Amino acid sequence: MKPLRIALTKGRLEQDTVALLDQIGINCDSVRNKGRKLILPVGDGSIEVVLAKAADVITYVNHGVCDLGVVGKDTILEAGGSFYELLDLGFGKCRFALAGPVDRDFFAGYHTKIIASKYPNVAHSYFEGKAMNVRIIKIEGSVELAPLLGLSDAIVDIVETGTTLKENGLAVIDTICRISARLIANSASLKLRKAEIEDLVSRMEKAKEEQK
Repeated sequence: MKPLRIALTKGRLEQDTVALLDQIGINCDSVRNKGRKLILPVGDGSIEVVLAKAADVITYVNHGVCDLGVVGKDTILEAGGSFYELLDLGFGKCRFALAGPVDRDFFAGYHTKIIASKYPNVAHSYFEGKAMNVRIIKIEGSVELAPLLGLSDAIVDIVETGTTLKENGLAVIDTICRISARLIANSASLKLRKAEIEDLVSRMEKAKEEQK
């Protein structure tokens, strides 16, 4: 049988996932010493790790070329998909927030508010839930620039410590939702490789409990 293939989001989530896999007895030295390789066998070779960008993790799982994936809830909320969300891994914690200039009342006035965000779908869903009419502008880089340049009234972005906001004269107006890394599964893989996936999930859950 071919290896169970897990797509990991490159960077910090990759490192945290590797630490978790090590904790449950799956040796991940090949990932730590990967060089330029992007597909790496781990443990006894029955599992294969694929390193990818966050949005691509979802694409690979959706299309079934990877059985499982580790990706942030932020990417899941923005991209969506037909996969199953199996487990909150408990690391990569941050939050989605609405933020704006500290010297302005965002809710004052009746004009249509302009919102800048790297996550237009998340922003749209949030304001739709509040029955607010807004115009959303997608920004790829430092979204904090938009209100400083007068392009937007506020931003929707990921906030970890709030330091970047504070240093740019911005503050959180509202927390939209909490975010952390999730284990996702391809729907067909979940049926065809049920025993393998359930065993891995069970071991991950036990390791999480031991960390508390």
